[in-house]
Amino acid sequence: MTRAQAFRRGFLDCAPFLIIVVPFSMLFGVAAREAGLDVLQVMAMSVLVIAGASQFTAVTLLADNAPVFVALLTALAVNLRMAMYSAALVPHLGHAPLGTRALMAYLMVDQAYAVAVRTYEDNPGMPMAVKVAYYFGCMTLICPFWYGFTAVGAVLGQALPAGLSLDFAVPVCFIALLAPLLRSLPHVVAALVSALAAVVFAWVPWNLGLIAAAVLAMIAGAQAELFLARRAARPGSGSGSGSVA
Repeated sequence: MTRAQAFRRGFLDCAPFLIIVVPFSMLFGVAAREAGLDVLQVMAMSVLVIAGASQFTAVTLLADNAPVFVALLTALAVNLRMAMYSAALVPHLGHAPLGTRALMAYLMVDQAYAVAVRTYEDNPGMPMAVKVAYYFGCMTLICPFWYGFTAVGAVLGQALPAGLSLDFAVPVCFIALLAPLLRSLPHVVAALVSALAAVVFAWVPWNLGLIAAAVLAMIAGAQAELFLARRAARPGSGSGSGSVA
């Protein structure tokens, strides 16, 4: 696969996500305006942060009159998944030039990560330059639509019909991203624990229950991995045959 072919493939592989990105970005534009931000502030937030879940978290908390530091802390906690995404991509893209990695870090969104990491894992022989081209192909489609329809929601939000509900886009987006990545027991355990904990801690003010749910999910996933590793290392499991003490 050439770099041009990889770019085009990334572009096409991310195309189905436009069904979600368009209403998702419009919904943020509407929500941010309702929270008191003007159009310039809405667009500045979308361009600088480019992370829908944390943006929604921040504007929701600000609309609820939460302290600014709480809104920032919670948004950062929600966005910690980007650090985990970056760590997962290091084996594939870690040797790219620094400027390229910086641009990729800025452009990283859930859709690009989910599509890219699965493609890289399914095609272990892809050269790094081809992987980089594929990644930028994914983002070339997603980013302009995110910016553009955030502006549409911010400018025309009040004019949208009351019966036009865009709320469906948020859960559908993350379900579409999450489901293909649940490939092992630790993944499933972490997802279940996070969902249950988010419900259990829903009463915690300012959405801080999300932070507790994320921490518990990471602990549960790590413990599941340790359990599988210990079971594989037991005598008679078949994993240790041929090893040298």
